[in-house]
Amino acid sequence: DKTSLTEEKIGEYTGEKKEIRPVTVATYQILTYRPDKEKEEYPHLELFNQRNWGLIIYDEVHLLPAPVFRITADIQAKRRLGLTATLVREDGREEDVFSLIGSKKADVPWKDLEEVGWIAEASCIEIRVPMPTDVRENYVVAGAREKYRIAAENPEKIAVLDHLLKRHREDQVLVIGQYIRQLEEIATRYNAPLITGKTTQLEREKLYEDFRTGKIRLIVVSKVANFAIDLPDANVAIQVSGTYGSRQEEAQRLGRILRPKERENKAYFYTLVTRDSRDQEFAMNRQLFLVEQGYSYEIWEAQEMDRLLYGEGVLERKKASGR
Repeated sequence: DKTSLTEEKIGEYTGEKKEIRPVTVATYQILTYRPDKEKEEYPHLELFNQRNWGLIIYDEVHLLPAPVFRITADIQAKRRLGLTATLVREDGREEDVFSLIGSKKADVPWKDLEEVGWIAEASCIEIRVPMPTDVRENYVVAGAREKYRIAAENPEKIAVLDHLLKRHREDQVLVIGQYIRQLEEIATRYNAPLITGKTTQLEREKLYEDFRTGKIRLIVVSKVANFAIDLPDANVAIQVSGTYGSRQEEAQRLGRILRPKERENKAYFYTLVTRDSRDQEFAMNRQLFLVEQGYSYEIWEAQEMDRLLYGEGVLERKKASGR
């Protein structure tokens, strides 16, 4: 009911299908595919370059400045449009988008969209988890990069996860993380499906459908959740680890649960952070974009989770906005 286009006019150009039609949907990955990595030959891109397109829409346009993707900006078109929820990059190349696509035409704060009901009302909560003594001993002597992984995989996060999953047992929950070993342990513990980059598209679609219909209420997801995932009914996301201080990833993960809901239009975004560690330091940087958008993070202490779950008194919380 939103277009006069017929299905025959819409083509899919992917690894599985090669259809070029008046409206063609493709991915950055397929356009930049090279059979021989030693040669600068892009057979799919060359095919698209042979046509003079009327309009090219670059979804997730913040990806375009990446060296591997920016070549797609060479495709000829009369008009270009870039779309993104988060025009931030950790390499500082945000403004490259304007030279590749054109000037910014609209920028709507997320909170404005929330107020009119276009996205769900989100509560963002950081839960600080203590580090066990034996883990702390390994952490102290580790290198800078390894320090983050040790803190991010803090086993004490599992106890907090137990509480949160009990609290949200009637909700549609995504547990999202960076490290596969950690995610495998979580998936095994809760008998939940795990989606990673190795999960086939067929398997993903089956799990997504089971999630949409309520057959399953919990999915554990790796970094693939940052982009290619469409689960409009998901209303709770629990982040157990991430890609260091990436503001882009933080916003993308919150975005997984912001689709408007048919019932209570609310979403809950939890981040489990190891107290007094690199994990906590990176979390502060990750939150900067969302704070600029008007969100605030509540800070909860892991030791208070019993009172939160079972209502034994009022949870002592601190408000973190613009830290």
